[in-house]
Amino acid sequence: MAMVIACNGAHYVLKPYAQPRIASDIIVGLIMGNIPFLRKLYDEFNSTFGFIIDFGMMCYMFALGIEMDPYALLRRPSKDAQIAYSGIIFTFVISCSLTPLLHYFTEERGFAFILCLSALVSSTASPVLTRLLTNLKIGKSDIGKLVIGAGMHADFVCSLLLSVGYIFMPAEAFCVGPQPHSHVEKTTQSVITMSVAVVAQTVFTGLVSPVFMAWVNDENPEGRPMKGPHLVLSIAFVVIICASSTLYNYNPVLSAFITGTCFPREGRVSKWVVGKINYLLTTIFYPIFFLWMGYAADFTRLAPGDPVTWLRLILPVVMAVVGKVAGTLAVGALLGFHWPESLVIGLLLVTKGHFQIYMINCGSTISAGIMSVIATFLTVVHAPIIVAHIIKRARRRAPTHTMALQLLDPSSELRILLCVHGPPNVPASINFMEISRGTTEPGLLVYLAEIIELTDQIEATVETGEGIHASTVRDKAVIEMREQVTSSFKAYLDNDGDGITLKRSLAISTINNMAQNICSLAEELMIALIILPFHRSQRQDGKLDGGNQGFRYVNRKLLKTAPCSVGILVNRGFGSIPKISRSEVTLQVAAIFIGGKDDREVLAYAGRVAWHSGVKVTVIRFLVDTSAESSRLAAYRVSLPEQEEEMGLDDECFAQFYEKHIVAGRIHYMEKHLANAGETFATLRSLEGQYSLVVVGREGGINSILTKGMNDWQQCPELGPIGDVLSGPDFSTSVSVLIIQQHKLRGELDGLDEDFSIM
Repeated sequence: MAMVIACNGAHYVLKPYAQPRIASDIIVGLIMGNIPFLRKLYDEFNSTFGFIIDFGMMCYMFALGIEMDPYALLRRPSKDAQIAYSGIIFTFVISCSLTPLLHYFTEERGFAFILCLSALVSSTASPVLTRLLTNLKIGKSDIGKLVIGAGMHADFVCSLLLSVGYIFMPAEAFCVGPQPHSHVEKTTQSVITMSVAVVAQTVFTGLVSPVFMAWVNDENPEGRPMKGPHLVLSIAFVVIICASSTLYNYNPVLSAFITGTCFPREGRVSKWVVGKINYLLTTIFYPIFFLWMGYAADFTRLAPGDPVTWLRLILPVVMAVVGKVAGTLAVGALLGFHWPESLVIGLLLVTKGHFQIYMINCGSTISAGIMSVIATFLTVVHAPIIVAHIIKRARRRAPTHTMALQLLDPSSELRILLCVHGPPNVPASINFMEISRGTTEPGLLVYLAEIIELTDQIEATVETGEGIHASTVRDKAVIEMREQVTSSFKAYLDNDGDGITLKRSLAISTINNMAQNICSLAEELMIALIILPFHRSQRQDGKLDGGNQGFRYVNRKLLKTAPCSVGILVNRGFGSIPKISRSEVTLQVAAIFIGGKDDREVLAYAGRVAWHSGVKVTVIRFLVDTSAESSRLAAYRVSLPEQEEEMGLDDECFAQFYEKHIVAGRIHYMEKHLANAGETFATLRSLEGQYSLVVVGREGGINSILTKGMNDWQQCPELGPIGDVLSGPDFSTSVSVLIIQQHKLRGELDGLDEDFSIM
């Protein structure tokens, strides 16, 4: 208990400096492990502590094995795997070359120990690295995901090398404990016996455990308490497999890792076991582990006057840093990474953790224990500085201001990236261009982007910018589709293209990469508004079909990552409207304003549409009916300072809009005083048949009283509460909806989303 309190206290002290938890635990372990009273206590209960450490490390390695994917070795190496393999190779070679020259740990161990130590230095503590990057808020970024994946590959490969190497090398060459049979000399017969036994154990676990665990999972469905006999059988099954390794002199810690690797990762039992193991490790094992670590790192054995002592401290860190950085720089150059990103990836992959400390301390000699612990500390203490550098570089690449219609200079042209999936989207896109054209000066610049999913039948190179010069599209259907789109827009521009500049672009990519490509295109072209078609299309009966879930994923991803404002156009008859006249009103458009950034963006767009002489724009403001407000609704009143500030911005923005457009008579205005979300829903239903297009903000207003509870029945959350209602199946089949989200800088990283991109 004292150890737990001390670790928590040290972490609280170091937290303002963003140090990882393992760093504070190592410091506390070094201090408490060298207190005379605790050392005496440890000496008296040495065997008990040793059993706890060995059992806890077996649990640790079993949970680590479950998290690994052994089939990754059979697949084509991904980018993170290539980085991991390169770092391992470079570090392993450097370690094997330098260790014998300096006689590091080699007086009693020999060449076999050099190989073991090299595998140790080449490894990465993936659990520590994953937790570290997650706590520092970059785990969801592109570089964070890459580093976590590379760390898991490195951890798996090095642990596998140690597991295989233990079969062929002398047991005393390994630091891994417990070693009850280390005095037994390995003969050819014993090596063959151990090899056959390990292979048999692996095959048995890989074949039987999925069947056995599937039966247990079927007998214990989700939502019901697990049956006691099944739980006991599952635990006994795991224990028997792991413990059987002692019968043929194989190390149980490495046996637990192999068992976990072959164990099924999915299923209720696996999740339960991993959860309980993590809880056991956190509450019981880690405090005792770091006390044991401090005991092994005996300060009295330290010889500061001996130069070899400092070589033992510096050498492991230097070998790990040089090897990992050299490996990532080499592979990064081949993959096209910038060298600063490759450098920080290598520095993060140096991270060591509990297993590495355990391996060294089980077989340390002279002052090696304390040197290895301090060296491990040095591999994690630099991580916050590296992450701060990553965030700083990402911030420099992030926009310094929001690319939004509300902030657009009236004297500059409006740049829109208009996305279409094919000819069915063309009529609605043309009508959108028509009503958005504004005044002739400064005009409207539209980049028409045809979004095409890359399949095996399509071979193309994606060209961004002014046009498509290097693209070669061999798919006949794509060629015909592009010809139809081209002819439709050409006919429109030839007749009514005054003030509109149209440029073509093509984005052919997989669904996973499509959003990133669109963001890159929008950032390069300095786009202020991206217009996306809704993933569902209108059928002949007026209702919407099931839609393309791939394009829905693209829309949702763009709402999170786009460098500018985003609009989703739900076309229900908007494309079938005949030519919009410029001499008389032929189109009724409503803009709903409740409050918030998105609704202020709606006002900015409505002010532009109002310049079209064939469009009648009506702004409808939803206000809270304070006379009908009950005590229950009063609980939802805005009270936070930032929300009050937001409402002040709403009032200021609407006052300016009222002066400029409503007083001038270009836009009609009405107010709706409502008490709750039910009245909001009824008011929205009353709009049916009055307007052809309704423009709303995605956020649905900061005033939660008027939208409270609407999220409970949302079918498409990406449309927001108001947009989802207006585009739902129970609403009109002839009212189209444009949902706008203003670009906003938000997140825990002071202007960056947690899933930012920097690679």
